[in-house]
Amino acid sequence: MTARMAFIGVTTGQSSIMRVFPVWARLLGLDAELTGVDLPLDAAPDVYRRALVRLRDDPSCAGALVTTHKIAVFEAARDLFDELDDFASTCGEISSIAFRDGDGGRRHVRGAAKDPVTAGLSLEEVLAPDHFRSGGQALCLGAGGAGTAIAWYLSGRADLTGPMTFVDVVPERLDHLRAVVRGHAPDAEVRTLLAQEVDLAALLDQMPPRSLVVNATGLGKDRPGSPLPDGAVLPPRSVVWELNYRGSLEFLEQARAQETERDLTVVDGWRYFIHGWTQVIADVFGLDMTPGTVRRLSEAAREVTS
Repeated sequence: MTARMAFIGVTTGQSSIMRVFPVWARLLGLDAELTGVDLPLDAAPDVYRRALVRLRDDPSCAGALVTTHKIAVFEAARDLFDELDDFASTCGEISSIAFRDGDGGRRHVRGAAKDPVTAGLSLEEVLAPDHFRSGGQALCLGAGGAGTAIAWYLSGRADLTGPMTFVDVVPERLDHLRAVVRGHAPDAEVRTLLAQEVDLAALLDQMPPRSLVVNATGLGKDRPGSPLPDGAVLPPRSVVWELNYRGSLEFLEQARAQETERDLTVVDGWRYFIHGWTQVIADVFGLDMTPGTVRRLSEAAREVTS
């Protein structure tokens, strides 16, 4: 029987993974297909619960990757999981769901949060181990699941001694992020700001060279636009990371317009996409995802999407 893996998102049919997954399945020796499950932003808790139960009760479904709804799935359906990894329990989000046969015909449901690992793998490809040593800081626009995972990773970097700043439109997300970092790295300096109350252009002007600026808002992907105002100037010699790899990508355009003049390293979300999917596929199907395997899968994905 062909195994199914679900993709829980907002507009899954537009994602490159729908073309990439069949190629990956062949390379990995999997008899598997990917099925999109589109749920609206800010859906009611019962919507997430019904979706999870439907997948759990489908014997052909091996698991699922969750994108935009990571925190919502955790909050709405935590009691439906038999097991959660440390990241999921601490960060309050679920990005990977794996089903296993259990006792009495009941399927065991395991939830994991892969974003902290994915964020770390992605950032370590563009940040030198001493990137922040000269005083650079971190500014992340967005404090949802991805922003929280980035906070988790950055709070463990020895070279980052200055404050990490997170901006979001929802105060509860900022509260949650602070609680997660406090439990993981109590000594980390975290500053949280409401987007409605901050002048982002002025905030960027105050940031030192060799900082990190991240767009983790979803703007430019799920909805058009950028969290940065027109004319905002990015700190020199900084790494500027747009988590998205598809969409209108206005933030990425703003960064690339300053790339040469400000000596920026501008990165889109492609590697984040690759690491995110390969980590969850390994979890769902019980695979050993080595760096060499990830490299081959990335090359194959580029061929499919170019």
